[in-house]
Amino acid sequence: MMFAPAPFLLKDTSVSQVMTQVCLALIPGIAAYIWLVGPAIVFQLAIASLAAIAAEAFMLKLRGKPLAMFLSDGSAIVTAWLIALTFPPLAPWWLVVTGTLFAILIAKHLYGGLGQNPFNPAMVAFAACIVSFPALMSQWPSIGLQMPLTDQLSVILGQLPRIDALSGATPLDSLKTALKLGDSQIDVAHLLANQDIYGNFAGRGWEWVAAGYLFGGLWLWQRKLITWHSPVAFLGAIVLLSGALWLYQPASFANPLFHLFSGGTMLGAFFIITDPVSGCTTPRGKLIFGFGAGLLAYVIRVFGGYPDGVAFAVLLMNLSAPLIDQLTQPRIFGMKGNQP
Repeated sequence: MMFAPAPFLLKDTSVSQVMTQVCLALIPGIAAYIWLVGPAIVFQLAIASLAAIAAEAFMLKLRGKPLAMFLSDGSAIVTAWLIALTFPPLAPWWLVVTGTLFAILIAKHLYGGLGQNPFNPAMVAFAACIVSFPALMSQWPSIGLQMPLTDQLSVILGQLPRIDALSGATPLDSLKTALKLGDSQIDVAHLLANQDIYGNFAGRGWEWVAAGYLFGGLWLWQRKLITWHSPVAFLGAIVLLSGALWLYQPASFANPLFHLFSGGTMLGAFFIITDPVSGCTTPRGKLIFGFGAGLLAYVIRVFGGYPDGVAFAVLLMNLSAPLIDQLTQPRIFGMKGNQP
């Protein structure tokens, strides 16, 4: 084995290279999405990307910043893709555009642009739209009842009415509604095993989308673009809380596997809470941030009024990130506390 003398320099990685690899890591989940739901998601990704680039160019021009350098960094595209993937695939085009414009104009550039935003822009867009348009944000297509591409595009463009038979609540929302409307004798395990919407262990078909995001996230970790701290803490918190409640009362709470592969858990774990700008940067801080986001996501998901809690959990933890980083700074070598 050969050793080189110091200094040891890290490989130079540009913002555009990082963003490109994040988009590549999303491809497995997108591929599963297309296979299960249909190609409408590609159209939504394109709409969101165009809106993000237009909004980014407008704000850069308004602020007197160089267009070529900032438009080519890919950060707006990543935000756009995360918005398109968290919104319903058959959402009207104007809803996706509204969310994307809000993310770029308000959540990003209002605070100074790339690297200055205290909140994750994609999660701000999701939260703003689900509060403003709860009905449209809660209509998801049923797996296995794919519409032809022309019909999907017609629904997105508003040329065909939304078809109730092909749209409905997510598996998470369906389970929550069943528990609220059912009697006290309802058994979650029986419900999950006997209703087609829930599939093998999570939402029917959506397990594969979540598995795609998991695969892409592990690739990002292998490439050292993210660390293990936030994802492991986030997923661990969900497993710990859901497992404890499931063991305590299995008839009223779903098992941890259901929560891991339903909703936005995997997308949130590897592509959202790992945002280095709005999240924590210290190793201990990332653990606290991820664990807190996981606990909040589960509580909002199960006991709150929204179908999933990832977006609101991340935004609440974004508020705490600066303080967590300040309190978890690693000790300076050669120093004991603040004394040499």
